[in-house]
This record gives sequence, structure tokens and C-alpha cells, in this order.
Amino acid sequence: MPRTSDQGRSTIGSAAGATTSVEDYAKTIYGLAEWEGAAVTASALAKALGVSNPSVTLMIRKMAEQGLVEHKPYAPIRLSEQGRRLALAMVRRHRLIETWLVRELGYAWDEVHEEAERLEHAVSETFIQRLDAKLGYPETDPHGDPIPSGDLSLSYPETVLLCRAPEKTEVRVEQVDDAVPAALQTMAQEQLPIGLEARVLTSNKGDVVISPGTGRGSVSLPHEVTHAVRVSVSAA
Repeated sequence: MPRTSDQGRSTIGSAAGATTSVEDYAKTIYGLAEWEGAAVTASALAKALGVSNPSVTLMIRKMAEQGLVEHKPYAPIRLSEQGRRLALAMVRRHRLIETWLVRELGYAWDEVHEEAERLEHAVSETFIQRLDAKLGYPETDPHGDPIPSGDLSLSYPETVLLCRAPEKTEVRVEQVDDAVPAALQTMAQEQLPIGLEARVLTSNKGDVVISPGTGRGSVSLPHEVTHAVRVSVSAA
């Protein structure tokens, strides 16, 4: 069923006139808060974007002047409502393009992130609306991440990082971080897709052993993978 969207009108709103760098910063701030569920610091943002701390400071100051972020020195960086809508618009573009690349062009799920990073800035809002319709208005991308609708609304399942899931619990794989190729490759090699149900056998400093069931033995996953996988935990 089509999701709410104003035909022909950009849903980006505050993105009109925004530079590629501003769009990337907004999306990355949103992504860090979304994935970690914690405050976003300048150093974390610099690491995620591969830039220096002074570069982040200058850009955040610029974005604050544009009304896109709320930030004070040495305090966490938070998107304003305007900044959040810009970020969600870019997230929507990114995840729809990733879905298209996997479904229609035969890309593997660990190949699409960088392609989507480039394409999301180049296409028009009309293209994104038509792509959404062509794909049947998908609610999640190939990595399990929810795709904002045309009105930029979205909902998340209640999840935890796999490295924090309690031992002896049943979990369901919900999301894998598309910015961590090693996690995507390991999950594919071990045949642990989105939607897989498994039991957490042991968890030690982020290294987790799970039992996927279906007659298979246990699978050991290192911290670099379990920190990039989100799961829902079944009620006891």
C-alpha cells in the first residue's frame, strides 16, 4: 500500500540548497544516534566520517547557524527538528537505493552501501518517489533497517546489540549495520540472514556463540560482528 507522500513535492524540505557535506553530516549524526542509542560526540562523528575533529567543529558551527543542530562546546550533538527531517530524507534515499541495487541489479548486501552513498545525492525527489512505488513501498532495506515513508515517518522494532543480548535467550536478527562490511560478509558466510531466530549460548566481552537451530551446530561471532548486529529478544 502506498505510503503518504505529496506527489511531485520534495519531502526533503530543509535539504533544499543543502550541500552534500551538510547532508552527509546530518545523516551520520542521525545514524550514530539510531544505532548506538547514545549521545553523539564530535570525536565519534569525526571517526565515522573519516575527518579531523577541527573539521567537525567547523561544520557543526555552520549547521548550528543554519538551524540544523543544537550544540554547545563539549556537549553532545543533537539534530534540531529541521536537521532531523533532512537526515531522515537522506536516510530514505539511501535505503531505497540500497534496496533497488539488491533487488533489481543483483548487488550483494555488502556491496551497496558505498554505491548508495554516491547515488543518494545525485537523484531527484521525483526519482525517489517513483523508485519507492516501483519497489512496492518497502518498509525495510536489505539490512533490516526501516525505510522512512514519504512523510518521513518510520517505526523501529525494540532491539539490542547482539553483544548485549543476555545468555540463554532466544533472539531474532533484525538489522546488520551496512557500514560494517566484515559483519555483512560474516553473516552471509554463516547463513545468518535477517529474520533468523537463534539462541544465545554464551557471551563474553562481546564475543557471542549462538545456536541457529535447524539442525546446525553453534556459530561463534566476534565482537566486531556482534556490535554491528541488532536483535529482538523473545520474552522469557
